[in-house]
Amino acid sequence: MKTKINLVFLVIAVALVTAFTVKNDSEGYKIGDVATDFELENVDGNMVSLSDYENAKGFIVIFTCNTCPYAVANEDRIIALDKKYKSKGYPVIAINPNDPAAQPDDTMEKMQAKAKEKGFTFPYLMDKGQKIYPQYGATKTPHTYVLEKIDGQYIVQYIGAIDDSSRDPNAVKVKYVENAVDALLNGKKPEVKTTKAIGCSIKTL
Repeated sequence: MKTKINLVFLVIAVALVTAFTVKNDSEGYKIGDVATDFELENVDGNMVSLSDYENAKGFIVIFTCNTCPYAVANEDRIIALDKKYKSKGYPVIAINPNDPAAQPDDTMEKMQAKAKEKGFTFPYLMDKGQKIYPQYGATKTPHTYVLEKIDGQYIVQYIGAIDDSSRDPNAVKVKYVENAVDALLNGKKPEVKTTKAIGCSIKTL
C-alpha cells in the first residue's frame, strides 16, 4: 500500500515538473537563446527565411501590424532602422502576428496595401497559424528582437521596445534598438538587453 502511495506521489511530482517546464518554454526566448529559423509568406508572395540572408550579421525582427496605434506610430522608425542598418548587415524583418480572423484589417491583402502605401523596404511577413510569435514570446505590437548571427546560429541579444517613446517620435531620448545594434557592430554586447514592449496585445481567437 505504501509503495502505491509513493508511486502516486511520484507521478504527481513528475506531472507538476512537466507542467512548469511547458509553461517556461511557452514564455519565449531569453537573452542568449538561439532563435530558430522560420519560413513565412511576404507581401510580395515569396517565402522568407532568415537563412535567405547569407551575408547578414544579424537581424532586427519586429512583430508589428496594420492596426495598432502604437505600431502605426512606429512605422517610420521601423523604415529608418532598415535604411540605417540593412547595409551594415542588420536588416529589418517585420512579422504580423495577428490572426486576421480576429482582426480583419490584418489580412494579407491589407498588409500588401500597407506595405505599398508606406513604401516598406523590408519583408512584411504573415505569421500564418500564429506559430512564430509564441516561440519568440512576443506579446505586443510592436515587440522587437535583435538577433546576432554567430556560427550560423541566431542569438537573441536584445528584446523589447524600439525606443523610449512608444507614441511620439519627437519625444525619443533613448534609442534602444539602435544602441543594441551599434554595440554588436562594435564587437560588444548591448548595455541594455531588455526593455518593456509597449503596444497592443496580439489578436487571436
